[in-house]
Amino acid sequence: MSIYVIGDIQGCYKPLRRLLDSVDFQPDRGDELWCVGDLINRGPRSLDTLRFLRDLGDAATVVLGNHDLHFLSLYYDCIPATMKSRHTLDKLLKAPDCDELAEWLRQKPLVHYDSLKTEAGIRNYLMVHAGVPPVWDLKKTLELAAEVELALSGPDFREFLINMYGNEPSKWKDSLEGYDRLRLITNYLTRMRFCKKGGKLDFTIKEGLNKAPKGFEPWFIFEKLTPETHILFGHWAALEGITGHPYVHALDTGCVWGRELTMMRLEDHKLFSV
Repeated sequence: MSIYVIGDIQGCYKPLRRLLDSVDFQPDRGDELWCVGDLINRGPRSLDTLRFLRDLGDAATVVLGNHDLHFLSLYYDCIPATMKSRHTLDKLLKAPDCDELAEWLRQKPLVHYDSLKTEAGIRNYLMVHAGVPPVWDLKKTLELAAEVELALSGPDFREFLINMYGNEPSKWKDSLEGYDRLRLITNYLTRMRFCKKGGKLDFTIKEGLNKAPKGFEPWFIFEKLTPETHILFGHWAALEGITGHPYVHALDTGCVWGRELTMMRLEDHKLFSV
């Protein structure tokens, strides 16, 4: 059995299936697929992608990305009017099983943590869509992610989705409350690229490392979880899979932009791409 972690699929269903076929992925023998989020949107076959991952059952481990959350807001009619046109999800939204798929996705976490036996011994892995702010340790990351997960899976989830959008507050304080608190946790885990050492966010730049706003750095320059924990993330296609950090693994290599879909086998960190 092998565990593979895959970068942003973004509805690129055919490359997903080709990549899994290239490693002879077999859930029946115990193979697992971990997904770093942004399963859907932009690509041509979001509906097929969600159906396939749902049907993998326990063989698929999924964390939510910003595009997945955007879909949930669209489906449950919790989105600002100015943002309703920003998607390529019509086929998914009109599917007869969309309610089932949305409910399945709504129960997924923002982070996944596990300790695995690898060729290098026991390694700890944290999977997240965008990253972890430098002001959080592992324990705090798991606890704060759980706050959002509880809000999203609970009876008042629509109120969370309605209040999810926005760039403020931009810096963590333990005293934050309510939807300001939940929004910032969500932004750190699903939208972050550049930040300051104290955790202040900047969302103006989406390009690579050489485009950092003045006074800001990529979040992983400041993170405090490694080397005890390897961080697996996506979201930032402009990195082209390169962080320069041996314990921080960027897996979004821009398939939806005409580049590659990339997957890493966790027992030996071997990369596979199509």
